[in-house]
Amino acid sequence: MMSVAYLPVLVQLILAAGLAAFIVGFSHLMGERSKKNTAITDSAYECGVKTEGPFHTRFAVKFYVTVMLFILFDIEVVFLIPWVFIYRDFLANHITILTPILFFLGVLVLGLVYEVKKGALVWEK
Repeated sequence: MMSVAYLPVLVQLILAAGLAAFIVGFSHLMGERSKKNTAITDSAYECGVKTEGPFHTRFAVKFYVTVMLFILFDIEVVFLIPWVFIYRDFLANHITILTPILFFLGVLVLGLVYEVKKGALVWEK
């Protein structure tokens, strides 16, 4: 039998799934594309100018590389936030935490230097 402690989690999962299903269903029923199925409603709209060419243009790889590097370094910096909050507690208990964090930051800086030397951040090649 399910523990009563898991009941709030189950309620939250049911509410999240129900809300997601409601939003998708409501937009499908009431959306503009469901009312008129013409070439105009299926085309992209950009500032009132009629579109020319393919709707989905290809992006250069440099955009994807820049985004991946941003996400990578952003996530690594997010790992530093808990360290900032607990640093005083570790000092009060005489636990050395500075060395692992300096190692982490060193690896982060080495990764950034590597990416700069490889030319991943250079736009014009």
